[in-house]
Amino acid sequence: MGPLISSGVITQNTNFFLAFLIGIGFGFILEASGFSSSRKLVGVFYGYDTVVLKVFFTAAITGMVGLLFLSLFNWIDLDLVYINPTYLYSSIAGGIIMGAGFIIGGFCPGTGFCAASIGKIDAMFFIVGLFAGILIFAEVYPLIEGFFKAKYLGIPTLSEILGIKDGLVSLGVIVVAMIMFWIGEWAEKKFPQKEY
Repeated sequence: MGPLISSGVITQNTNFFLAFLIGIGFGFILEASGFSSSRKLVGVFYGYDTVVLKVFFTAAITGMVGLLFLSLFNWIDLDLVYINPTYLYSSIAGGIIMGAGFIIGGFCPGTGFCAASIGKIDAMFFIVGLFAGILIFAEVYPLIEGFFKAKYLGIPTLSEILGIKDGLVSLGVIVVAMIMFWIGEWAEKKFPQKEY
């Protein structure tokens, strides 16, 4: 819940309660948007349904611009926002595994739980596979720890890498999003799919 705990605005218990409510709201929005349908989710990979691309790009832009404005008004210190450290090789491997799992299983972890909660059997199997993958990773981690921690790059941001201001990066991401939205619209017309 951001800096509200460290600044004493709310307690840890209130934070957990608010996170619980936000989680329920997020799940409701996922289901209402049709994200419990594996066909809709994998449609982005086949080009016939790019709603997932549009929704997640919109969410990323909203969060990015929101944080940018909050920092401009000194309502949040971006240096206190946690960013996962970058381990290049394990990030690439994880992205490949996650992408393959998304295409094969038809869900990502969040949408898998959303679909399972409304009784979808394929999502339940997906979650079993997810936990099996977690267990296997935990068991083999000592063997792959060297690879997992290889090529540590610290915590780079796009503005640091490109040497430009955060606002210009935000503008660039918005432009890229608009291009992706246009490509998505083109793909949906090029690869139409019957209603499901």
